[in-house]
Amino acid sequence: MAIDPSRFETVQYTVANHVATVMLNRPQRRNALNRQAYDELEKAFRAAQADSDVRCVIVTGADPAFCAGEDVKEMMTGEQKDASVAKLTSVRPKPTPAAMAVLECDRPVIAAVNGPAVGWGMELALFADIRIGSERAQMGEIFIKRGLISDIGGLGRLPSLVGASKAAELLFTGDVVDAHEAERIGILSRVVAHDTLMDEARSLAGRIAENAPLALRYMKEGLRISAGQDYQALGGWVSGTLGKLFQTEDHSEGVASFLEKRPPQFKGR
Repeated sequence: MAIDPSRFETVQYTVANHVATVMLNRPQRRNALNRQAYDELEKAFRAAQADSDVRCVIVTGADPAFCAGEDVKEMMTGEQKDASVAKLTSVRPKPTPAAMAVLECDRPVIAAVNGPAVGWGMELALFADIRIGSERAQMGEIFIKRGLISDIGGLGRLPSLVGASKAAELLFTGDVVDAHEAERIGILSRVVAHDTLMDEARSLAGRIAENAPLALRYMKEGLRISAGQDYQALGGWVSGTLGKLFQTEDHSEGVASFLEKRPPQFKGR
């Protein structure tokens, strides 16, 4: 299924040589995700899934960042926050649609991490099958700093990459690690010079796309089955829990402290 990139304002979507490239394109906000960006990211991955010509997907961000997480000012205050709480506190909350679009894509996904990937930006990188980072990459599950929990990536995929203890350390502290530390602990497959990152990602995607497309998709499905992850169930639990945490004083303090550029003072309520 072809897709016209002009339909999107926050994401660039292109297909060439059997490889789809999804680039977050809000550089002025460090590619932080607002509602439109979430929606377009989901649609881009659904388009890749529906396109028989696509054999591999690269996801990246327009410099200077991969993705700075959610746009705190837009998504965690005012009407957008109220809308999120209403959706997350439904009787049967559903996983984040953009997360499921990436996770359910049966083509191999490569994250080309060109800069900071924090909060939901790190989640997006973790949803990929392979992560290559530039020397400018920084990665962190900073949700705890906002009084929240991570999405499926941090809870479901990070422990298998770095081990349960290191995953707990990263999730409980919200620490951000640089590219070489992320490579050392297993989040990144390798670190390359910033100027060569996309060439490296395209080269790898090209080598993958040369292979039998049906076998590739079954290979990825086999990896998913062997991991034993029920992303729908975990994602639903995450959404329901976030619905509760969004209504706490600690979350409001986490947002206020971020916007006011000061350390948070959490009260446990």
